Amino acid sequence: MPGELFDFDRKYNVQVIGTDEAGRGPASGGVFAAAAAFKDCGADIEKELVKLNDSKKLSKKNREELYKVIKENTVNSVVCIEVNEIEKFNILNSSLKAMKLACENVISQLNGVETVTLVDGNKLIKNYNYPQKYIIKGDSKSASIAAASILAKVERDWYMEKLDIEFPEYNWRQNAGYLTKQHIEAIHKFGITKYHRRSFLKNILGEDKQLSLWGG
Repeated sequence: MPGELFDFDRKYNVQVIGTDEAGRGPASGGVFAAAAAFKDCGADIEKELVKLNDSKKLSKKNREELYKVIKENTVNSVVCIEVNEIEKFNILNSSLKAMKLACENVISQLNGVETVTLVDGNKLIKNYNYPQKYIIKGDSKSASIAAASILAKVERDWYMEKLDIEFPEYNWRQNAGYLTKQHIEAIHKFGITKYHRRSFLKNILGEDKQLSLWGG
């Protein structure tokens, strides 16, 4: 499997930058995007990343093990767009902005090397002045996108664990901000926080319900 992922990237014959996001679907917390460009795509890195795959198909333990290897073997960047911007510009635009910033951070470190940016999904990055191509289900096709998906997912999970310390009532450490039954019950009991995406909760709260019991 990793060999196929790296072969996918090698066919471009330029430096590939993969980018992916984590956190488009949850009702709380920011959205993260990562960009990753492998310094070397040889056999050695394939062996080190034998479990490389779409981050959603990996256990937390495997993601964190791969994260360390990816950080050491790529030029990379991870960017978070917080809730206030998500609410202002919507989740799609916020995700694409995070991707743009992460990719531009990587390009700035590559010192003029010719690149192509592979974007997971079916949208191109807006106002991005470098060659790019979207790849549907790219995190299961491209090594660079899969690497970016792991960086984004791991760092967002760590971020949600920090928020969970501040607001343990919502169990964000376990649900990562997704609307599980327990999370919904906590919202009804405690209201919402400054970390909740109000636009995601209209069907749960109703327009006339008090939006926050925490002053968020």
